Amino acid sequence: MSANEGRDAASQGRQDGDDIAALAKGGRTNFFGFFLRLAARIPFLFIAGRAAAYGPAALGRFASALVIIELTAMICTMGEKRGLAQRMSEAEGSELPANTIADGVAVSLVASCAAAAFFWFVPAPMFPSGHYSQLDRLMVIAIPPLALTEIWLAALAYRLHVSPTVWSRAIVEPWTISIMAGAMIFVAPESGLSLAYIASIFAAALTALVPFVREYGVPHGWRPRFSVMRRLVVRSLPIALADTIEWGTRRVDVFLLGFLAPASAVGVYYAAQQVASLPQKLKTSFEPVLGPVITRNLKKQDYGAIARQVCQVGFWITAAQVAIALALGITGEGVMGLVGREFVGGTGALALLLIAEVVASTAVVSEAALIYVKRVENLVVSLATIGLQAALTFAGIVAMQKLGFNPLFQAAAAAAALMFSLGLASLVKANMLSRFLGQRINTWRWPLVYAAAPAVILGYIATRWLPEWAELAFGIPAILGSYLFVIWKKAFGPEDRKLFQKTKQT
Repeated sequence: MSANEGRDAASQGRQDGDDIAALAKGGRTNFFGFFLRLAARIPFLFIAGRAAAYGPAALGRFASALVIIELTAMICTMGEKRGLAQRMSEAEGSELPANTIADGVAVSLVASCAAAAFFWFVPAPMFPSGHYSQLDRLMVIAIPPLALTEIWLAALAYRLHVSPTVWSRAIVEPWTISIMAGAMIFVAPESGLSLAYIASIFAAALTALVPFVREYGVPHGWRPRFSVMRRLVVRSLPIALADTIEWGTRRVDVFLLGFLAPASAVGVYYAAQQVASLPQKLKTSFEPVLGPVITRNLKKQDYGAIARQVCQVGFWITAAQVAIALALGITGEGVMGLVGREFVGGTGALALLLIAEVVASTAVVSEAALIYVKRVENLVVSLATIGLQAALTFAGIVAMQKLGFNPLFQAAAAAAALMFSLGLASLVKANMLSRFLGQRINTWRWPLVYAAAPAVILGYIATRWLPEWAELAFGIPAILGSYLFVIWKKAFGPEDRKLFQKTKQT
C-alpha cells in the first residue's frame, strides 16, 4: 500500500468512526427521550382508562379518529421527514437553507389545510361508530401543525440537533395530553380526549418551531416557485408513500378493528399498542441522524460504510427493543392493569405487538437507506407488506368472530398479523439493501438469546411470587438489569459501547 493510500484509508476510517459517533450521540439523546415519553404516556393511559368520563369505549372512539388524523398528516409532509436531508445536501452552497425548507413547508401547509377542511365537512371516516360531538370534529385542526412539526424537526436533525425532537415529542406532547386529559374531565368530559390531543399537538409544534427559527432564521427573497414545488411533490412521492405505509402498518389494525369490533375492544387494543409503540420510538431515535449520514456516504459511494452504519444502528435498536419487550411483556398483566382492570385482557395482544417491534427493526434501518437508492422497489415492498397485513388482520378478526371468541381475541389476531407482516418485510428489505450495497446486512447477534434467559427466569419469579405493585416496581428493573449486564459483557464491542460514551466536542 502506498503512503497516499494509507492516508486515505486512515482518513476513511476516521470518517466512519465519526459517523458512528454521531449516530450514537443522536440515538443516546433520543434514547433518554424514550424514558421521558414512557413516564408521560402512562398517566394519559391511566386517566383515559380509569376515569369514569372516559373508559375503553371513549378511548376506542378517540383511537379511530386519531388514525385518520395522523395518517393524513403523514401524507401531507410530502416525504420531507426523510427526503429533506437529501434536498438539503444537494442544495448546500447554492441556496439559502431556509428557502429550501420553505418550499416543502408551503406544499405541506396547502395540502394539510385542504385535508383538514375535507374531514371537517366529511367526518364519517374519523368516527366509524357515528358517535361524535362538534368538539370532537375540531381534531382536524391538528393536521397542519402535526405535518409541519415533522418538517421542522427533520430540518433540525439535518444539522444533528436532536434535542428539540426530545423536547417536542417526548416531553411537551405527551405531558400536555396527560395534563389536559385530566383537566378536561371537569370542562368537557364527552370530548376531553380530543381537546387534550389538539392542545398537545399545538404545544409540540411551538416547541419545534422556536429552535427551528433560531437555527435557520426566516426565508429571504423567497416566493412560491410552482415548478420547484411540483418537482418536489413528484420526486418525494415514493418517500412520502413509504413513510405513510410504514406508519400505516401500526394503524391499519386499529382502523379495521374500528369498523369490525366494538369500541371497547378498540380501546383495549389501543392501550396495548401505546405501550408496545414505546420501543418503536427507539427506531425513530436514530432516523434523524441516520438519514444525513447515509446521504453523505452515498455521495462518496462508500457502500461499505453505509452497510456498517445500518448494521450498527440495527443492532442497537434490536438489543434495546428486546430488553423493553422482555420487561413489558413478562409483566404485561401488571402493566395493562395500571390502565384499568378491564384492560388486562389485552395482555396477549401486548406481547405480540412487542415481538412485532423487535422483528421490524431490520426493515426500518434497511429502509433508511433504500428510500434513497431503491425508492420504487422499496415502495412496492411496503405496499405489499401493508396489503398482506390488512388481509391477515381482516381474516383474523372475521375468523375469531365466526369461531365465537370474544373481541379481545380479535385484537390479538390483529397483533399477530402485524408481527408476521413486519417480520417478512425485514427479510425482504435487508436482502434488497444487501444486493445493492454488495455487503451483508444483519442486525441480529446470538448473545441476545443468552441475555434473555436470566431475564425470563427473574421475570417468572417476579410474576409468580410478588404482588402486582412489587412485580412492576422490582420485577421490571430486575429483568432489565440482568439483560443489560449480559449484553454489555457478551455482545457489546468497542463500536457498540460508543452508544454510552460521550463524544468529545471538537
